[in-house]
Amino acid sequence: MTTTKQQLIEHISDKAVFHGDFTLTSGKKATYYIDLRKVSLDYRVAPLIGQVMVDLIAEIPDVFAVGGLTMGADPIAASVLHQGVAAGKQYHAFVVRKAPKDHGRGRQVEGPELDGKRVVVLEDTSTTGGSPLAAIEALKKVGAIVVGVAVVVDRNTGAKEVIEAAGYPYYYAIGLDDLGLPQSE
Repeated sequence: MTTTKQQLIEHISDKAVFHGDFTLTSGKKATYYIDLRKVSLDYRVAPLIGQVMVDLIAEIPDVFAVGGLTMGADPIAASVLHQGVAAGKQYHAFVVRKAPKDHGRGRQVEGPELDGKRVVVLEDTSTTGGSPLAAIEALKKVGAIVVGVAVVVDRNTGAKEVIEAAGYPYYYAIGLDDLGLPQSE
């Protein structure tokens, strides 16, 4: 019998890893691209992502909500919210817009009120750490207490070091070795 994490690794390897010539967010060239939206929006795989991520953050005390910068973090947060309930957890979810709305309430962070609440910033695939840090800046403006950054797939390209240098614990579920991909390009 395979574990949930092993099943998730197989789905990512089969459906979300593309080989070729790609330019990453950092501007660096890569011979493969990991597009987790191919699996995070798949009804068969989203529950696996949620289960693996709930397990990853389970030891972080008193987490009120999870979420991150739209769009990569959105399906991850929804999966954690739903699978958290199944595991007896009570995680709310939030979405951080890239910029505040210019209409309505003008919010950049959508979801429950987070002032004084402990939150974990989620990310699908981390390359530079820029998206989680952008989410953290918006969350600080609404008074959230960021207690960590949790990533489904870490590309081992410096995001961990950037996040930790900013003072936040960094957690990841799957590394390049798990996917059989080279560590450096």
